[in-house]
Amino acid sequence: MRAQMEPGSAVGALCAQSIGEPGTQMTLKTFHFAGVASMNITLGVPRIKEIINASKAISTPIITAQLDKDDDADYARLVKGRIEKTLLGEISEYIEEVFLPDDCFILVKLSLERIRLLRLEVNAETVRYSICMSKLRVKPGDVAVHGEAVVCVTPRENSKSSMYYVLQFLKEDLPKVVVQGIPEVSRAVIHIDEQSGKEKYKLLVEGDNLRAVMATHGVKGTRTTSNNTYEVEKTLGIEAARTTIINEIQYTMVNHGMSIDRRHVMLLSDLMTYKGEVLGITRFGLAKMKESVLMLASFEKTADHLFDAAYFGQKDSVCGVSECIIMGIPMNIGTGLFKLLHKADKDPSPPRRPLIFDTNEFHIPLVT
Repeated sequence: MRAQMEPGSAVGALCAQSIGEPGTQMTLKTFHFAGVASMNITLGVPRIKEIINASKAISTPIITAQLDKDDDADYARLVKGRIEKTLLGEISEYIEEVFLPDDCFILVKLSLERIRLLRLEVNAETVRYSICMSKLRVKPGDVAVHGEAVVCVTPRENSKSSMYYVLQFLKEDLPKVVVQGIPEVSRAVIHIDEQSGKEKYKLLVEGDNLRAVMATHGVKGTRTTSNNTYEVEKTLGIEAARTTIINEIQYTMVNHGMSIDRRHVMLLSDLMTYKGEVLGITRFGLAKMKESVLMLASFEKTADHLFDAAYFGQKDSVCGVSECIIMGIPMNIGTGLFKLLHKADKDPSPPRRPLIFDTNEFHIPLVT
């Protein structure tokens, strides 16, 4: 990529203007666009704010997962079942308590037809394992499997509450047990891409946990991306997070019919990631980025920064633009970028040498 600017240009101010001006043109009323495949994606000013502030919890985290077989609809449905969170209540015909003269338990009847239609890899044994691994404090000996579709859960009476109340609590919590999928994923949508002329299938996953989605059998991990910068940094590292920031800002701007030179966005993403972690353009992020007290004081909480600096005896090198403006000295941009090698006031010019004919014998006396 060739340089487009002259040495000493104020690239920071130009970048801020180039990103800020289209940002003010964005429609402030529209918070959500009806996104692809009936999935709402936050766009506009709120999305730009999320990216620049490096928010850890964004409003609509979406993972785009490419499939190993992207031309098979059944295969896409199968992988969707592996990723999407499925609760026990969604695949059960009924969950009822049964009282016998000498025993009481909860009977779970699985709907095999529903499991078959949803292409889930679930049976009575996997449901038993999920119940034992959940936070219901049910031991493996308390869960029995009868046939293909019946699971019996026998609670144990504890000292604090009677068997009846334990049974009621268990009946209320059992439908919320995750039997398949990733708990952080709320739903997955199969998206059909017809741009190439052929029907290509991919998954749009609403939720976090990029690592688990990439590791799912059937997902092409090397071509799986997320719009959550923090999640990408945690999973793939700082370079991938930098690329995500660039792509997300560009994607948001293009959706609003605006175009920014990629170099401006690259400069912003470099500033946010050059410390090895994603830092937002907030007072907390700037405090980690910069050592200068005057620069931090010029942004937010002026008095607090100045008092802290005075108390701890901090020094300021006064080399940034904000500090130079405060101190009233030339800043290091444009003609202030370079230093003079020869200064007239410190190193005076040598004495004037007399010319050859500059003697009295060559001077013609004036007639008075």
